Amino acid sequence: MIHFQNTESFALQLDREDPLAGFREQFHFPPLGTAADPLIYFCGNSLGLQPKGTKAAVVAELDDWAELGVHGHFKERLPWVSFEETLLGPMAELVGALPEEIAIMNGLTVNQHLLMVSFYRPTRERFKILMETGAFPSDQYAVQSQVRFHGFDPQEAIIEAQPRPGEDTLRTEDLLALIETHGKEIALVMFAGVNYLTGQFFDLPAITEAAHRQGCEVGFDLAHTAGNVPLRLHEWKVDFAVWCSYKYLNSGPGGVAGCFVHERHRMRPDLPRFAGWWSTDPKIRFEMRPQLELQPGAAGWQLSNLPILSMAALKASLDVFHKAGIENLRRKSEALSAYLLFLLDGMTSPKFSVITPRDLQARGCQISLRVFERGREIYQKLEEQHVIGDFREPNVIRVAPVPLYNTFHEVWRFVQKWQAIIEN
Repeated sequence: MIHFQNTESFALQLDREDPLAGFREQFHFPPLGTAADPLIYFCGNSLGLQPKGTKAAVVAELDDWAELGVHGHFKERLPWVSFEETLLGPMAELVGALPEEIAIMNGLTVNQHLLMVSFYRPTRERFKILMETGAFPSDQYAVQSQVRFHGFDPQEAIIEAQPRPGEDTLRTEDLLALIETHGKEIALVMFAGVNYLTGQFFDLPAITEAAHRQGCEVGFDLAHTAGNVPLRLHEWKVDFAVWCSYKYLNSGPGGVAGCFVHERHRMRPDLPRFAGWWSTDPKIRFEMRPQLELQPGAAGWQLSNLPILSMAALKASLDVFHKAGIENLRRKSEALSAYLLFLLDGMTSPKFSVITPRDLQARGCQISLRVFERGREIYQKLEEQHVIGDFREPNVIRVAPVPLYNTFHEVWRFVQKWQAIIEN
């Protein structure tokens, strides 16, 4: 356990002792600060910084397109028809899966809908979906529309797990009790891995086990989880999961998304699904048969040709993750967030509160601060002081020190700025 000190020299010492410090040099930082006051970028929970290898990776595919045209699909170096295969191993490492349980495709909510087609199969007796209250709006809209599509009223079909009065985050025991009480009515548990607003990292194995005991299917939105905390999706027997790649995974704005489907579902004939050309077994794909011969694993949920430029950008980031190691990154992340909380607690200010769990196992990189007055104005002052986090209505400021490229000194500098703005 680190015994923290609230001094600049101590923060700099932590950075000198950081075995992952060199990875910071592999990222571009927007030139929005000054030499004396460089930018503090604490917004990897919304859009990760660009790895320096991204441009070369994308340009290499553009060059192949220019020089090879359609023959690029079958070139010797990273043929486009199988480009995804280079991503499956590194992505599987990050989410704790087998490579064949992973597919890289589409956008997050598109994948969520495609997998809900298969795993939300309501009946008259079991038709409800359990999700957390205050889920990201896209999850709410997706779930509501799926419920309506099947002819149910969202007011009756959606159960929202809520914190206790006066609390900001969910207690695991309350969530598990809710599953036990309503389990026979629940067709699907569709939860976030990390709540976008509070930063709470839910107990995914406990949720999965409790839901499966009641006969429910289980899916997770890992948009704020993948690349943030280590996962064991295969081991936990999660049915499916979806995530984007432009946050902690640094693939660029609108980057291609990913999904997980547990191997036990790889070829289930009773699962309905939508299909397209890319659902076909690649061994016979170009025989252009009229009848679908489904490829096994998560790839069987693919529909269309692969977005190569976006995948090239993602590959550049996954290469960095593979070298750093998600367990190593997690240790540094825990230290960064703990140091941030230590410094914030030293302020004892009545003007804000921390709504992210204190338990290391219940949070990732993100720390969410609720301000009681003039929240947007306070955030604007932070940006004027060369700090980029983000503001969420009505009164929450999110900051996320990311272990790949943020430092302890940046955490210390952030709190100095935060204290000056809050006190004035």
